[in-house]
Amino acid sequence: MKSRALIGFLILGSLAAAACSDDPPMAPSPATSTATFTAALMPSSEVPPVAGNEANGSGTATLKFNLTKDAAGYVTAATMDATVSVTGFPAGTALTASHIHPGAAGANGGVFVNLGLAAGEVTFATGSGSFTKQGVTVTVDEANTIMANPAGYYLNIHTAANPGGVARGQLARTQ
Repeated sequence: MKSRALIGFLILGSLAAAACSDDPPMAPSPATSTATFTAALMPSSEVPPVAGNEANGSGTATLKFNLTKDAAGYVTAATMDATVSVTGFPAGTALTASHIHPGAAGANGGVFVNLGLAAGEVTFATGSGSFTKQGVTVTVDEANTIMANPAGYYLNIHTAANPGGVARGQLARTQ
């Protein structure tokens, strides 16, 4: 009987010592997830539609948001990886920029997320090709807003001949 009482006393003492520890409680590690969007880039989707020798191009964009979430599931940090592939543009077409803009189909909007593409950084020697930008900074608000209404945003690419945009596509979530 004394040994049971002693064991019980030792267990209670250990629990009390653990409760009084100066060590901070273990925080759960942040969870990560992704959200993927695509866009079919067409010169005819620009507002106004592109005319001239760049009007025959087309492309696709895939945007992958890399999200960090807290224990409650709220996004606390985000980056984006973007891959854009094009075809049918004139040989030597050089891009000047690429952005995500707010705006439904048929409406233009200001720059919302800049892919960080420098003028002339990407040139399509044959009129076709692709580029990738990884780790693009996206604020938590930008990520949440796009995820809540992807069709209200579009991605486009720009050239010197079409500084307002040469090909555009509305975002659609695929994952």
